[in-house]
Amino acid sequence: MSAFYTVLLLIVSNVFMTLAWYGHLKLRQLEIVTDHTPLILIILLSWGIAFLEYCCQVPANRIGFAGNGGPFSLMQLKVIQEVISIFVFTLFSVLAFRGESLHWNHIAAFVCLILAVWLVFLKP
Repeated sequence: MSAFYTVLLLIVSNVFMTLAWYGHLKLRQLEIVTDHTPLILIILLSWGIAFLEYCCQVPANRIGFAGNGGPFSLMQLKVIQEVISIFVFTLFSVLAFRGESLHWNHIAAFVCLILAVWLVFLKP
């Protein structure tokens, strides 16, 4: 179950991360945030969202790390996190920003990431 909880927490963490990093761009499109909104307010909003990211990311790593009794090595945790991150970002960009679309090279990159996950789980 620790593998399941680790991946679930990493997914939630990456949703918050994507919102913290790119959500203000969507708010700008919706004209909730304007050119006159002070940058410091945008940064503070992003930090608040990023706090929620860390509230999920840190437990995910503690639960999942083999050194703490979890099922994943440090390298495996990182590669899993990166794949989840790009997957969440892709969903966000395609759904929230209708002008963004997937192209063949994006799909090829995803295949490479999946290959990276497979490679990192191979026994040396």
